[in-house]
Amino acid sequence: RSEQTYLLTLSDGSRINSTLYTKPGDTTKVTLKDEFEFTTDIKNIVYIKPVKNDFLSRFVASISLGYNLTKSNNLHQFSVSSNLSYTAYKWLFTAGFNSVRSNQDDVEETQRTDANIGIKYFMKNDWFYSTSADFLSNDEQKLELRSTIKGGLGKYFTHTNRLYFGGGFGLAFNNEKYTDESSTNRNSLEAYGTLMLNIFDLNDLSLSTDATLYPSLTEGGRYRLDYNLNFKYDLPLDFFLKLGLSYNYDSKPVEGASNSDYVFQSSFGWEFN
Repeated sequence: RSEQTYLLTLSDGSRINSTLYTKPGDTTKVTLKDEFEFTTDIKNIVYIKPVKNDFLSRFVASISLGYNLTKSNNLHQFSVSSNLSYTAYKWLFTAGFNSVRSNQDDVEETQRTDANIGIKYFMKNDWFYSTSADFLSNDEQKLELRSTIKGGLGKYFTHTNRLYFGGGFGLAFNNEKYTDESSTNRNSLEAYGTLMLNIFDLNDLSLSTDATLYPSLTEGGRYRLDYNLNFKYDLPLDFFLKLGLSYNYDSKPVEGASNSDYVFQSSFGWEFN
């Protein structure tokens, strides 16, 4: 019997704080004790994290750096990425920052920076509320700053100890400031729909991907798409290698701007907790 407290998620979406123990001779089942004691198959536990009473035990943070050099055109690309999460009994806080700078002979320096912050509140049967704020600055699309505040409902359709697949929908308010000759400003109300897949526990390899579509409710015929794909390979001592792709599409960009942009990153990083 362990006196350690764990934060657990079960395959039906239940989230509990509990001690746990197995009965002698039966390693296929585990007994949990929260408000009451019950026994379940160990395969029904899809997430487990030992927690203490201190604040830091529920945090996970990571930072990674990347540098690419292409000799033929003297292209230098530097990237930095960081992520932070705090897991509580009924909610999850996440934040992220990613920046890429590229220098090349006879071409102006280009920058792409994005950041996000969000909260999910978990309910029964793998449903959750979500609210978040996303920020993007992108020279290729002449975006000085795009700020998107959104809120809605989501659900995990599949939730196992190796992957989860889910989606969500809601409303988003989008504010944009551009660097075109007219210094265009845009404000719009959008709907959004998102799909996300996270595959983990494949030895030292994990994969995460998500796609979000934003059809505008106030600008006729306009829609946007954000897509992310990340592969992560865990190394000893909490270090890791990471490959990432980010893609943005806008069906109605401002004059002189590209309707799409993508960035591919390879980086080396370290994770805390």
